[in-house]
Amino acid sequence: MSDPRVIGAEAIEDARQRGRLIVEVMPGDIVTALAKETAERLGLKLVDGPVEMPAPVRTDGITSLRRVLYRRSPKWQAPSRTPRKARRLGKLALIGAGGVGGNIAHLAAMQDMAEEIALIDIAPGVAAATALDLNHTSGITGAGGRCIGGETLDMVGGAEVVVVTAGRARSPGMTRADLIDVNARVIRQAAEAIRSEAPNAVVIVVTNPLDEMTVEMLRATGFPRERVLGMAGTLDSSRFRNALAQAAGVSPADVDAITLGSHGDEMAPISSRATIKGRPLSVFLSDAQIEACVKDAITGGGQVVALKKSGSATIAPAHASIELINHMRGARTGHVPVSVMLQGEYGIDGVVLGVPAHLGQGGLVKVEELRLTEAENTALHAAAEAIRGRLGL
Repeated sequence: MSDPRVIGAEAIEDARQRGRLIVEVMPGDIVTALAKETAERLGLKLVDGPVEMPAPVRTDGITSLRRVLYRRSPKWQAPSRTPRKARRLGKLALIGAGGVGGNIAHLAAMQDMAEEIALIDIAPGVAAATALDLNHTSGITGAGGRCIGGETLDMVGGAEVVVVTAGRARSPGMTRADLIDVNARVIRQAAEAIRSEAPNAVVIVVTNPLDEMTVEMLRATGFPRERVLGMAGTLDSSRFRNALAQAAGVSPADVDAITLGSHGDEMAPISSRATIKGRPLSVFLSDAQIEACVKDAITGGGQVVALKKSGSATIAPAHASIELINHMRGARTGHVPVSVMLQGEYGIDGVVLGVPAHLGQGGLVKVEELRLTEAENTALHAAAEAIRGRLGL
């Protein structure tokens, strides 16, 4: 038998990053109080060992080689992104029940991710009507969660997660920065209610301009950076993957790519780390095609605004918000791009920026610092300075 171990918080965080759901505690092992607290926060279980492990599947060399060659072939398919068993939220609150908020509520109800979903909107009857409409679907979906809707911000009371989508949307010709003054007032009103009625909630900001409004939410709530996140890179990365898949003629599931920086003209799609079927972009695309995909990701939101004439994207931002919540409740693992207040990571301090991060029950767990090219690192710092300038920091 091996010597007893001291299991600390670092071991728990390492297990989470490796995608594990349990931590085996052998007889004689010492588990620190901080490790127990960390495991509960991240949704990991401490299980008394020894845990009986399944016998390893033995594969002969010929079969292994065949699998490697198949993976390298053009017919290779990415592994299925099957959702993991996840923790169910007690209450999810949505401030704004319009296009984005309504779609988030729909997706959350379909996944049965919360016991209660509260929709709040200043437009009389809109939130209540959407909530009732969603409740009517339960006879088909079998979802057990209930939706409620109303016009008062005190309905955020008791929420574990609050998603803020309220605010004015862009019109053709407008940049996200044009919305700073008008939407900052909306954020401050929401923050006041969240601070008093849901003081332990994690806040996800979707209102544009997203990075600037995330800073405003941090200021107004006084919450630590771990509990105020901005949904940006998740959406921008999805647009980048879609553009790459279209250009290469493959399924988006075959593409792994991430976009960092600001949610605007200064966003930085990271081409150096992007892959198609596990291989560098240059295997499938020319430099000109890659540059066109980068431009498509940056202008993707504006393309939707130009087509709609009034309003901006609603479906993709809702899916991106759901992905962040799924990372927080353990349905997804690994890092995900999200806007957070940086404290020295990537050499940037005191500004909110989209970076890869690990999320848990309490929000931000850790910022993942990727190795970037000099040009990509320069673009990230340029985005930080642009946000500072717009906020007068």
